[in-house]
Amino acid sequence: MILELFLKGGPIMWPILLLSILTGGVVIERLFFLAAERLRQKPADIENVLALVERGRLDEASERGQTSTDPIARVLAHGLAHRDVSLSNALVQGAGRELDRYNRGLVVLDTAVTLGPLLGLLGTVIGMIQAFGIVGGADLAGQQNAITGGIAESLIAVTFGLGVAIVAIVPLNYLSGKLEAMRRKLEDATNHLELTIGKSRTSPPTANP
Repeated sequence: MILELFLKGGPIMWPILLLSILTGGVVIERLFFLAAERLRQKPADIENVLALVERGRLDEASERGQTSTDPIARVLAHGLAHRDVSLSNALVQGAGRELDRYNRGLVVLDTAVTLGPLLGLLGTVIGMIQAFGIVGGADLAGQQNAITGGIAESLIAVTFGLGVAIVAIVPLNYLSGKLEAMRRKLEDATNHLELTIGKSRTSPPTANP
């Protein structure tokens, strides 16, 4: 049934199919990515890094963050490792790398949301051109099936195009929300680190227990 509808949709169905395959591939890859990221997150490591910074043990805090799997802890460690050059720039650079990982694939989904309906609309135009081309002929007798076929082709194409956009917009919004959540967490952690370092520089380091 689906195959018959697909074939009746006309040649525009092939780019719609390609777009749907790309969309599905990105969604699956992003779900695996988020599952892996959930396993990597270690909030305790972030707290340990910041606690060491509060005590003035910056080198130890950097080493602790570098051995962690938590992305935020690793960003903090990257900033601490380059604090003598520019702490702020190092934190921005590290945070940018992590956000790029979360942003990967969102362009494809955003394109699917926009391009899917446009491809469907193009299929609609092609189908209607064919139908009206037949209507403009001299003899309409026996052409009703061809006319309705052109109209059906236009409706099938736009339906599939809208379907791709609808399927893409839900994970797009979900993944965009995850991206923004990570951005907020990174901003909070890096701001906390900069404030803590500012305080630690005004007080002597605590001796190791």
